[in-house]
Amino acid sequence: MKIPFSPPYIDQDVINEVVDALQSGWITTGPKVKALENEIKRFTGTKEVLCVNSWTSGAIMMLKWWGVKEGDEVIVPAYTYCATALAVMHAGAKPVMVDSGDDFNISVEAIREAITSRTKAIIPVDIAGFPCDYNAIMNLVNEPKIKALFLPETENQQKFGRILVLNDAAHSLGAWYEKGIRTGSETDIAIFSLHAVKNVTTAEGGAICLNLTEPFNNAALYEELRMMSLNCQTKDAFSKSKAGGWRYDVIGFGMKINMADVNAAIGLTQIRKYNELLKERKRVFQMYNEAFSKYDWAVLPPKEKDGRETSYHLYALRIKNFTEEKRDAIIDEIAKQEVAVNVHFIPMPMLTFFKQQGYNIDDYPVAYDNFKREISLPIYPQLTNDQVQYVIEAVLSAYEKIK
Repeated sequence: MKIPFSPPYIDQDVINEVVDALQSGWITTGPKVKALENEIKRFTGTKEVLCVNSWTSGAIMMLKWWGVKEGDEVIVPAYTYCATALAVMHAGAKPVMVDSGDDFNISVEAIREAITSRTKAIIPVDIAGFPCDYNAIMNLVNEPKIKALFLPETENQQKFGRILVLNDAAHSLGAWYEKGIRTGSETDIAIFSLHAVKNVTTAEGGAICLNLTEPFNNAALYEELRMMSLNCQTKDAFSKSKAGGWRYDVIGFGMKINMADVNAAIGLTQIRKYNELLKERKRVFQMYNEAFSKYDWAVLPPKEKDGRETSYHLYALRIKNFTEEKRDAIIDEIAKQEVAVNVHFIPMPMLTFFKQQGYNIDDYPVAYDNFKREISLPIYPQLTNDQVQYVIEAVLSAYEKIK
């Protein structure tokens, strides 16, 4: 039995929606992108949503909008995918990496220790879909002594008067932060990834959620950012294509990062049935939990805590007292059963590029400990109970061979 790691959910409804976009005569940014933005806005309860072509480009744009520059610092976890830090660098600032907690997510105390007068933003990451402790993070940035450290240097920073919290919610679309509150609406800005392996996909894509407080107007900001994502052109191509609508202007230094309708069509169908898809992901997660909870060597991934509930994006199993080498050997054994598993993530300080920048994994012991023992198991709606059981047996068999 072959079990792929994370195939996209493509049913006939998705195919029909994409065909509809193709046959409409308009395939780039247009009505389907707007419909997807509205669906994500409705689902998450966020104030405004702007869809773009990737999480990374969305994060770069938001950091540029915020006004980060050379000499500024943005706090990020060491335990995340490289895009979190690369976006900071592309925007001109320095990523300040901090360690994790035992739930994989960024340590709030490590954030506190890393804040300086150069800190302009914090990018926590919801690893595997489990939300960070945003109550603690938002309380931290609003503490009088922390606010006093903040040195605003742009109009937006002066309006806001504190460190910006930009949630890397790449994994957590569909997670609950508190009872009745979805991720996407709990921080200043949150960005979801809609990449091919995510719970909801547009093949490539991202969704920027805006929740800024006064004096910002999120609806006006949406229009500003929409224009910024189209090279600061005053009319999008859809509007220009209408009879007599050719004239436009370019009024700023923007980026070209818009999402296309043909991509949005994929995600539009998925988000409309997402509650059902989440139930199926939860089914797989619970089957794994029930199986592995019987073994004292298995550390189950975070599921629910203090009102927070995962989006069931990844099943990040950890093995007690294992070395990196033993973990890798288990993966090799599992692969012999034709089950594809993964590791999330190789901490950034272990990657060549970041080592060349001076980051050292020895400074992030919890991140390394999480990484060296972690195996991500397949979790997606299409998995049958028999297939899940086959994965479980492959893991148990591999453990017995390697332990």
